[in-house]
Amino acid sequence: MSRIRSVATAAAMNRRALLAAAGAMSLTAGVGLALRPEESRAADHATGRAAQGEAPVAVSRRAPAAALAPYTKGTTLATVAAPRNSSGYRRLGDGPGWKRVVRSELATPKSGRAGRRTTLAAFVQFTDLHLMDAQHPLRLEFLRSTDRHAWRPHEALTVPGAISLVERVNSLRGAPVTGAPLHFVMTTGDNTDNNAKSELEWFMKIMSGGRITPNSGDPRHYEGVQNSGLTLYWQPDSTIRDADKQLGFPHIHGFLAAAIREVRSPGLNLPWYSTVGNHDALPLGCYAHGDPYLAEFAIGGRKLMSLPAAEAKKLQDSIKYAKDPKGVQFRDLLKAHARAMRSVTPDERRAPYTPADYLKAHLDPAYSGRGPVGHGYSSANVDSGTQYYSFRIADDVIGISLDTTDPGGHYNGSIGTAQLKWLDRTLRAHKDSHVVVFSHHTSTTMSNTRPDPARPGERRHNGQEVVALLGSHPNVLAWVNGHIHKNRITPHSADGGRSFWEVSTASHVDYPQLANVIELVDNKDGTLSVFTTLIESAAPHRTDVADLTQTGLAALYRELSFNAPGADRTLAGNPSDRNTELVLKKG
Repeated sequence: MSRIRSVATAAAMNRRALLAAAGAMSLTAGVGLALRPEESRAADHATGRAAQGEAPVAVSRRAPAAALAPYTKGTTLATVAAPRNSSGYRRLGDGPGWKRVVRSELATPKSGRAGRRTTLAAFVQFTDLHLMDAQHPLRLEFLRSTDRHAWRPHEALTVPGAISLVERVNSLRGAPVTGAPLHFVMTTGDNTDNNAKSELEWFMKIMSGGRITPNSGDPRHYEGVQNSGLTLYWQPDSTIRDADKQLGFPHIHGFLAAAIREVRSPGLNLPWYSTVGNHDALPLGCYAHGDPYLAEFAIGGRKLMSLPAAEAKKLQDSIKYAKDPKGVQFRDLLKAHARAMRSVTPDERRAPYTPADYLKAHLDPAYSGRGPVGHGYSSANVDSGTQYYSFRIADDVIGISLDTTDPGGHYNGSIGTAQLKWLDRTLRAHKDSHVVVFSHHTSTTMSNTRPDPARPGERRHNGQEVVALLGSHPNVLAWVNGHIHKNRITPHSADGGRSFWEVSTASHVDYPQLANVIELVDNKDGTLSVFTTLIESAAPHRTDVADLTQTGLAALYRELSFNAPGADRTLAGNPSDRNTELVLKKG
């Protein structure tokens, strides 16, 4: 293991880094946008060609800022939330940081590279925010009777938790290794949880700025499993001895009122781009659109909050093994348990949103934030019914955002032949540029090749086929994704010395609740390096259960997630999957 710390001076910055610095400054000043909406290249499904041309990167007339020194403040290199006690409900505090690990599976690191390297690009990855309308009637909380982690005690706090992550990014002075200005933030899917319009609005405001009331149904009161009196769930405001309190969870008077109170997001101070995930594309992340009963149930006044373990296990297995991609079994179960349901306040805002709704929300000027308009998507995507595009990151770096969700249902993914061919053409068209590919699913979770109902004759392609295609292009540096809620970094090599790194980042809903700062550098010795540096939200590690302010709730969000019964303690990954330098040969 080796911690790489270098100082990037203004003299060492080449044209690419100068453009990055100028772009960052111009965005702050509001002039000469470096990443303009016309740079996005949306796929035209009908013709198979790029619907828009790329504009050159616009250079600000203002002189670029001097390069910043590398630093660790605000990153997991400095400190990581860690438990302060060893049993029961565990309180968090400041723990030791994670060291940087150099990985050499794809190329041998050469000495002296820290003094030679120049910055190609630097950006932030968010993934799996899972912003959730915790009172939504379709939620599957009752699966907790068979799987303790099917419902999490912290789910009502996803909004203040995500805002705190935005605040962390806004506080960063630059990229941790090189000090270069950050170009943008990319979300790699599962931005929402239930595919509800309420959640989509919250997501857009969190990213672009605005006031959010994370509540639906009754505007005055929380109506969900956490004030149901059911001991299956943590009842924070009640003295009921529920299952979670028996494990040490606290009684917090006023928790639910605070959880649905209005909060404010400053919005990112960087441009941001969006990639779609299965929870954004499908109701509950697993069911195909089209069932009118489920769509009506989502906005209605009934909610099923408990289910016998045997029936819960049967439903969970039907989801896991893709036995019910259209939700028929789920619909029948809801009908069979109509008398056991509880009354809630109906709300049209909970309606499922379509792929077209998702695109139009991104194109809405109300959510432009720091740009670009559409956040990668364009009117061409709306016209062609696609959710994939390419965009220019820097002078010679291209980003490609894929849509790996399967409209036919199930939480694993794949891509259709038209998208695979578009990806190949796009890589060929930019053979002289470095490429970073973004998607929600990982290569190993693109295993669902169920046909797209809208294109039943089109073949679907799995992750290994995508790996093979990316490996055939020497300009691909990295494939950045999420979905598995775990840090995992995988080297991929192909014939002819071609290689790239697959960077899968943990979620922001399950502990350790992370995002990733990714830097691309040219070592000027025939190798390139991809640096990954994980960050937590800006919320303090120590919590005070009496602090129900926006910041206090964000801190509690992290601590509750650490203590969630049934939580996977391995999601941080190995040290070699966290803060890294990933070396590869220059193509």
